[in-house]
Amino acid sequence: MRLGQYELHNPIILGPMAGVTDWAFRTVCARLGADMTVTEMVSSRALVYKDQKSAKLLRKNEGSLCGAQIFGNDPAIMAKAAVMALEISGCDFLDINMGCPMPKIANSGDGCGLMRTPELAGDIVSAVVRAVDVPVTVKCRLGWDKGSINVLDFAKRMEDNGAAMLTVHGRTRAMLYSGVADWDMITKVKQSLSIPVIANGDIVDGETARKCLKRTGADGIMIGRATFGDPWVFAEARAAIDGLPIPERPCLADRIAVAVEQFRLAEQDHGEKIACLEARKHFAWYLRGVSHSACYKNQISSLTTMEDIYRVARDVVRDLK
Repeated sequence: MRLGQYELHNPIILGPMAGVTDWAFRTVCARLGADMTVTEMVSSRALVYKDQKSAKLLRKNEGSLCGAQIFGNDPAIMAKAAVMALEISGCDFLDINMGCPMPKIANSGDGCGLMRTPELAGDIVSAVVRAVDVPVTVKCRLGWDKGSINVLDFAKRMEDNGAAMLTVHGRTRAMLYSGVADWDMITKVKQSLSIPVIANGDIVDGETARKCLKRTGADGIMIGRATFGDPWVFAEARAAIDGLPIPERPCLADRIAVAVEQFRLAEQDHGEKIACLEARKHFAWYLRGVSHSACYKNQISSLTTMEDIYRVARDVVRDLK
């Protein structure tokens, strides 16, 4: 597939997730095989009003194509915010969030709420495309709920207004993250468009990555929640897609070393206090499935310093397998 000046073959993309895909985690995922990454979503209004916390979310990672993601429902503000996001980040493309299902976002007409106002969504894409000189991509869902699945018409409108790529999560807004993603509907979207289509939803390992790509005919896949504590899923997906042997997962000591490196990067980006707060959930994810790791739950949930992180990491490697 082609995205602007970039040529990619079946790209494997780290999905943007609020509170998860910060610069540190994106950097680790890029190092371990993510072809493309996208920042956490940033409010267009917050950017225009010069909110510094929002601007900091847009730090571009190295090692992959990196997109800046914004959300909002006003074409003029979105266009201005897109320009600012790219000036702040230097990212390779600009992504518009039209898929977030969270009530505080969607019920305000942002995120997936825009799928209920497709004409406005098209105007937003058109305004942003005119404002910036990088590819503009869109992430959406199947529709608002089971009774209003409009992704086929919506997707065509995005293409007609200048979107360079569309990522489709195979669930409705009402489903949130429950139920089964509808890959067959993503297939129909792919067949109806000439721009690249990325499949998202229920891709959790190499086998599901291969099956999804084969069934949908999509140009690439996006992996979201399956990456929590498991940035090695990208290498597994790549091997499965390319028909190569699935690489063995690193030993626990090596996995913990990657986790600690992520937390060091987070400290560089956010400072020690925020890095440790973020490490509480990420560390727990890295230990999922590790026998007897529950005994470290209390220690992990109360991390306050980098020394705490180093100490727990040493103890985990010493005591667990």
